[in-house]
Amino acid sequence: MNEQERQKNEKIKKMSGNFNILSNDSTDGHGGYGVGTINLNNVTSVFVDPEENHAFVDMGALHARSEVEKRIKFLKEKEAVPNGKLYWLVWVTVENLEGKPAYTGVGACEMIVDRSIRRGYKSMPEHVNNMDKSMKGKIAVDHMDDKSKQVLRDFLKDFNREFWDQSTEELKQGLNDTE
Repeated sequence: MNEQERQKNEKIKKMSGNFNILSNDSTDGHGGYGVGTINLNNVTSVFVDPEENHAFVDMGALHARSEVEKRIKFLKEKEAVPNGKLYWLVWVTVENLEGKPAYTGVGACEMIVDRSIRRGYKSMPEHVNNMDKSMKGKIAVDHMDDKSKQVLRDFLKDFNREFWDQSTEELKQGLNDTE
């Protein structure tokens, strides 16, 4: 991770108290305004760059406005960006597990970006479905390569070890944790 990204992550940590976590639920049974809306307060977008061997938080991804996505036209075919750089956009959900905050859902989405031609590949259905899986407490990382899993695993551990320790064995096994 370069110095600029490290400073950005530190700023995010200070601003948000780590990940977006544990807000009050506006739909707590009253059936009124807000029922049926999606609450993204517990979801954080983490980018994994396996080529540079680092990961970073970019909340702009919630609205497709991350630094990786800016000024890129996304296409539906991988073949249209043969020289692109691989990124993984990972939706990480943090909620209480046995009374303590933990990483409860993780959904990884492939993204390929070629800055030289300002084109990229991403599958919007994959992004929507994997964000949904993450929000529902599922782990969707099987399609990631081992190096990317390692980068994500190390980032989540370093970002908040207590969250990692409280997380499920399914997540740890999914990211090939051997501790």
